[in-house]
Amino acid sequence: QVNLVESGGGLVQPGGSLRLSCEVNGMISVFSIMGWYRQATGNQRESVANVTGGGNVIYSDSARGRFTISKDNAKNTVYLRMNTLRAEDTAVYYCYAGTDWGREFWGQGTQVTVSS
Repeated sequence: QVNLVESGGGLVQPGGSLRLSCEVNGMISVFSIMGWYRQATGNQRESVANVTGGGNVIYSDSARGRFTISKDNAKNTVYLRMNTLRAEDTAVYYCYAGTDWGREFWGQGTQVTVSS
């Protein structure tokens, strides 16, 4: 059973920063892609940032320039550093992992609220 556990969410003021972590109970090197998605109330889940097994990164337009995705294979953890947060970044953030053979795994999510 693969488990992805997110942490690091919370309440932050506009312009502030947060770092989300996603810890996996296994070797993340088996995943061909890992990433972060978010879902705001009333909206569909959307991709924020992804990193492939080879280290290529893909950002959404809203995340590019403000967010940084990284991973630490030794700690089996993926991170999302979020800077210059805006009210529209408020959402539940989910960690995602996918394999070459079509398996997908999701965390339970962590709430990020950007408000003054």
